[in-house]
This record gives sequence, structure tokens and C-alpha cells, in this order.
Amino acid sequence: MRFLLDTHALLWSFNADPSLSQSARRIIEDESNEMLVSAASVWEIATKVRLGKLPTGQLLIADLDHYLARLGFEGLPISLSHAARSGTLPGDHRDPFDRMLIAQAQAENLPIISNDRIFDLYGVQRVW
Repeated sequence: MRFLLDTHALLWSFNADPSLSQSARRIIEDESNEMLVSAASVWEIATKVRLGKLPTGQLLIADLDHYLARLGFEGLPISLSHAARSGTLPGDHRDPFDRMLIAQAQAENLPIISNDRIFDLYGVQRVW
């Protein structure tokens, strides 16, 4: 099965953070599952590293391809249709990274691994 990782789930997987739920960890570690990382999550991490708000993401961004391969994660590019869907999503949620993840999960019919309940408001299957 294919899953989209929310940004915090990616970081917590990378750092082996105990904040990652047991059910999320089992899904991520199951090699029969395909874990996708959105370009939006990488953009978010890199932006926060640059602003000094996320020093724990510095190592990941410094050698992204290596770490994603080591974790067995694949990238999910942002398409024009993802961008259009993200920009036209209803609601007041202003986080552009979340809006892109919502749009990608909807367009690609992907459950998202996240502890953030905002995804529930957009009909996205959330696993945590």
C-alpha cells in the first residue's frame, strides 16, 4: 500500500523520535508499503532550517537523497494539478505545506501518516 508522510512523521522517522505512534511506526517499517515524501515537506523542512526554526532537519536536508534511500522513502513531486487543487481547497487553513499535502493525498488517493487532525476536515484518510 502507498502512504504519504506528513512532515513531522518524516522527521520523527528520520530521528527515531518516540513521538511517532506505534501504529505509524509499524506501517513505515513494513517493507511491503511504499512511503512517499512530498516535495512540499522537503521545502518546509529546508525553509525552517534556513530560518533557524528546525536545527534537527539540517542533517536530513544536507544529504536528502541518501537519507531517503536509507529509510526506503520515495519522493512525490508537486504537479500542476496538485498546485491547482491546493490553491482552490476550501476553508481557512492557511498553512501552504499542509494544503499541498491535502491536495496530493486527495489527488493520488493516498492515506497520510499524521497526528494532525486538520486532514480529517478535507476527507483525507489519516493514519496515526
